[in-house]
Amino acid sequence: MTVLKNTYYHVKPLLPRRLQIALRRARARIKVRTHGDLWPIDEKAAAPPKGWKGWPDGKRFAFVMTHDVETDMGRDRCRELMKIDQEFGIVSSFNFVPERYEVPRALREHLASRGFEIGVQDLRHDGKLFQSRSKFLENAKSINRYLKEWKATGFRAGSMHHNLDWLHSLNIEYDASTFDNDPFEPQPDGTGTIFPFRVDSPDGNGKGYVEMPYTLPQDFTLFVILKHESIDLWKKKLDWVASNGGMCLLITHPDYMNFGEQPVLCDEYPVEYYRELLLYLKDKYNNQYWNATSCEVARYFKKIQPVG
Repeated sequence: MTVLKNTYYHVKPLLPRRLQIALRRARARIKVRTHGDLWPIDEKAAAPPKGWKGWPDGKRFAFVMTHDVETDMGRDRCRELMKIDQEFGIVSSFNFVPERYEVPRALREHLASRGFEIGVQDLRHDGKLFQSRSKFLENAKSINRYLKEWKATGFRAGSMHHNLDWLHSLNIEYDASTFDNDPFEPQPDGTGTIFPFRVDSPDGNGKGYVEMPYTLPQDFTLFVILKHESIDLWKKKLDWVASNGGMCLLITHPDYMNFGEQPVLCDEYPVEYYRELLLYLKDKYNNQYWNATSCEVARYFKKIQPVG
């Protein structure tokens, strides 16, 4: 990471929320002008993996929903968000930050008992996880402890920071800290694919893990930073991923969903946008997609795809 990024994450806790968002919006306006021809769709990302055998039961594409819970307020909205997913027959992954707020065992068990997956999101979500190799290895011990305690198989770093080589120190089946194409992220190097891919262990033992890039714009980026007032861009990207038989993976945040109990704040959007997306998926692509948790997709991909 650059010195500028390191500095930002040191001072970020001192910045008012509105100022943080204003800075990100100013940066995003520049990115829209410079990357508009490749975002949100980069046609080259549609190429399937070598030897690709397709999704289970001949489904046209995979639909993977993940919810990143960044604050205690988001945590307290998880049950309500789970009910929306259940209403539309969606299973999803809820990713919690272990040392940023309390994650009650009762909540984890409540979600898991209903078929939802629990994942570990970073350790503290402070932007410092990958600042040094030695510090990462130290934090990896704590992350692995939470993975075991929560019976979690997947990891996602905060702010989509990533170092895929270092992640071999984690006891994971998959990582979800990347994206096919997103110039608005602090570390904007996309994977260039709308499919999962293997990150094999450097010692050649065939273990490694599966990388699960998100392929739809994040809700916070779309509705808070870019201030879109419709889900048209979500629909456009979903249609393109579906037409190419890829993996439609989305990150949403209950923290930024307004469930109608109070006025919409500067860092929120109406939860109806999320409902509208699930309704669009169900109506247009009924029985055409495989909806599974991140873990299920990663295990399927690792099973059918050869090493290397």
